[in-house]
Amino acid sequence: MNIFVTADTHFNHENIIKYCNRPFINSYDMNETIINNWNSVVSNDDIIYHLGDFGFGTKEELYEIFNRLNGYKFLIMGNHDYRAGKRYYLDMGFIEVYKKLYELDNYIFTHKPMVVPENKINVYGHIHEKKVDPKFDDNNHLCVSLDRTDFKPLLLIKK
Repeated sequence: MNIFVTADTHFNHENIIKYCNRPFINSYDMNETIINNWNSVVSNDDIIYHLGDFGFGTKEELYEIFNRLNGYKFLIMGNHDYRAGKRYYLDMGFIEVYKKLYELDNYIFTHKPMVVPENKINVYGHIHEKKVDPKFDDNNHLCVSLDRTDFKPLLLIKK
């Protein structure tokens, strides 16, 4: 059971393609690529922490996408996830939904980067392809926005 992390899938979000200069024709093309990339590295027995901004659209549309994704899925809510609320994502099937952060061993999972103690590693999303603020560009910060990970989840812990 490996542990993966990802952030900023923005399923069904047509405008994210132009905002972040994503290499997709439309949101359908983006969704399919991200789903295929996800399932190419994450198995059904793996754990994956999604660090926010899961997707847009109706609950039915997102539920259909969610069910196509491998792994035991946990969500740390991002700024775009708050409008739907925690219950919405639990009903969708996330095993647990965290509003601000989640700690696992020496990792602190958040949506937005945050300053952490030297003995911790902040794993975050939110900034997409944008330049990292120098205070977060060191040995204890890791941005896992899909725009930085070739549009696939990143293996964090191999078990």
